[in-house]
Amino acid sequence: MTGLRNHLHGLWLPLVTPFQDGALDETSLRRLTRHYGAHGIDGFILGATSGEGMTLRAAELERLVAVVREEMAAGGRSLPICLGLSGADTSRLQERLDETADWPIDGYLIASPYYVRPSQRGLLAHFETLADHAAWPIALYNIPYRCAVNITNQTMLRLAEHKNIVGLKDCGASREQSIALLRDRPKGFRVLTGEDANYLEALSDGADGGIVLSAHVETATFAAIYSEHKRGNHDAAQARWHEVAELTRLLFAEPSPAPAKYWLWRSGLIDSPEVRLPMVEVSSELAATIDREIKRRMQVAA
Repeated sequence: MTGLRNHLHGLWLPLVTPFQDGALDETSLRRLTRHYGAHGIDGFILGATSGEGMTLRAAELERLVAVVREEMAAGGRSLPICLGLSGADTSRLQERLDETADWPIDGYLIASPYYVRPSQRGLLAHFETLADHAAWPIALYNIPYRCAVNITNQTMLRLAEHKNIVGLKDCGASREQSIALLRDRPKGFRVLTGEDANYLEALSDGADGGIVLSAHVETATFAAIYSEHKRGNHDAAQARWHEVAELTRLLFAEPSPAPAKYWLWRSGLIDSPEVRLPMVEVSSELAATIDREIKRRMQVAA
């Protein structure tokens, strides 16, 4: 485990959390870790939105981290891990930082406080308080459509000056805001897009990579898009993007991560498509669409 800032680039996977009969499915989790650890990703996000982190008990979250780290060690590869945390109570989040300080992670991904809709001064104080307190570096998570508050660029640039705030998962309000942040950010402040459908667009705008749920499927293609773009092979990157652009829409046709879990179940990577309420499994209509797409991609690959 080394400095998160140096690793916060490329293709990161917000790993789904597999469940079986209401419990954490460690067998499937180990299978997922082995599979993706060998398929070109640059880091894992655990227990965030895609990992249904708000439904995980503290002991489950700790076990999730431990199993992923154990399985990576067994496979001889050590990828960085960011732990997703969220909440609307700054003092409670400080407690969570204390509780996780000795876990085998490399940093945190922390979303804006939801529901309470703090002012920009409140956001600044909230994140500075957490960054002062955290044993590990923090990447911010700006996602106004979930948290009902947008971290403005003025606030973000203030936060980027903090030595323990190293980057951003950007699901922000507008492309214009994102481009302005990329232009004005201090050296070393990493920005990764969290909008799957805008992955290539964000790389073209100057983002350092992406945190991409859709990379659970066609992982090598998403990794190749980043690699080709970084080498300046923009036509090749665009061609690879055309292979997966529709996939980024299909996997969000119903609330995530249910579609991705269904796909992984049908592909044999997890033993159940189970999600936790208030999430529900995909509709029969979407399941049929996903089944057809899996079959089509298998035929193309053959």
